[in-house]
Amino acid sequence: MAVHQDIPDADENVAKSGFLMEVLRDDDDLLRKFGQSTFTVAYKDTIKAFHWHKKQDDLWFVASGKAYIVLHDLRQESSTCGTTETVTAGEGDYKLIVIPVGVAHGYKVVSEEPVLLFYHTTESYDQDNPDEERIPYNDPAIGFDWGSIA
Repeated sequence: MAVHQDIPDADENVAKSGFLMEVLRDDDDLLRKFGQSTFTVAYKDTIKAFHWHKKQDDLWFVASGKAYIVLHDLRQESSTCGTTETVTAGEGDYKLIVIPVGVAHGYKVVSEEPVLLFYHTTESYDQDNPDEERIPYNDPAIGFDWGSIA
């Protein structure tokens, strides 16, 4: 699991009218390969959790709104197996979040504004054989208290 801070162009004139940000480049070493890029919208207090992948890595970027992201490591060979990490990301706090194979992930929208989430994956979605293992948001093995997030 890795989080990479992404900082917009600091030019003061650009900041007054908006900004430009490179999110992902082909010379970044963040994805093993490119499979697909997907965009989703979620509204205030929505919880989307948990799922994990056997084949694909994800790279998340919250473009607007604020999301409280929860990552739980299920990888038996990992030194962080069984641990949970949380990250807040979104407007004013832009990050790229690398979610490797075997890490359960989900998020809650914590802003009034909708979350606009782009996620890039190392595999294309296969509707006939989806690489998506579901875990209930309140699974006791993970033990995350979503109610504790304002």
